[in-house]
Amino acid sequence: MKKTISLLLVTLFVILTLAGCGSKEKQITIAIPNDTTNEARALLLLEANGFIEVKDEAGIKATVADITSNPYNIKFNEVEAAQIPNILKDVDYAIINTNYAIAAGLNPAKDALTMEGAGSAYANILAVKEGRENDPLILALVAALESQQVADYITKTYNNSVVSTVEKPTDGYNAALDYAALAGKTVTVAASPTPHAEILAVVKEILAAKDITLVVQEYTDYVIPNNVVEDGTLDANYFQHVPYLDDFNKENGTHLVSVSAIHVEPLGVYGGKQSSLDAIKG
Repeated sequence: MKKTISLLLVTLFVILTLAGCGSKEKQITIAIPNDTTNEARALLLLEANGFIEVKDEAGIKATVADITSNPYNIKFNEVEAAQIPNILKDVDYAIINTNYAIAAGLNPAKDALTMEGAGSAYANILAVKEGRENDPLILALVAALESQQVADYITKTYNNSVVSTVEKPTDGYNAALDYAALAGKTVTVAASPTPHAEILAVVKEILAAKDITLVVQEYTDYVIPNNVVEDGTLDANYFQHVPYLDDFNKENGTHLVSVSAIHVEPLGVYGGKQSSLDAIKG
């Protein structure tokens, strides 16, 4: 009889243990970018929605190590930003940069469950190597990017998923430049495919009217575009925001500077296995 009771107790213990393991398997998993600043943006977006708390002093360099409160026991998958759309179906949620969301066929304005505010600190910039800020070709490129044509294209094409940050758009040209002297020349830019290369297609037409050729080289990562500008392979790049650039310069000894802020891409939370943020709170 005692053996039977002992066996029953052991069986009950095993069942309860397995049940406990099963509950852990229901833990909510969120994929977030693993690069500096974008990981912080993701965490701050979750904090703004009341799901976690992050150290105030961590700021735009916050990582999961800086989370001070995680009441819903969220598990974080830190993933290279460009790859997050590819694993969306395997996680409960994913926080995705707008450029990668659009490239993956998502509509941020409709598909994102929540998005960060369009903060100017994260405006995507045109960057060049220090010392080239006043190069006539660069100034011509800046004027074209800051044009009303580009601002209108962004508004019509991206439905507030991408927002122009240019306060006083130009007609596409810089009145102080001698465009005749620039005729026949080529300017090269490294860019993410979406929306940057798409926006640059508008710029290409503006510059072509002055017989300036724009060549765009597309990249899907955040490292090579800075390296090819640093080593002089290309003239400029258009894909990042200033906080990321500042951190990149510090970590890699590069000498890149921003010459214009063009647009902002609010980070969004997208549902993978879940269709509502309610599931986070259970």
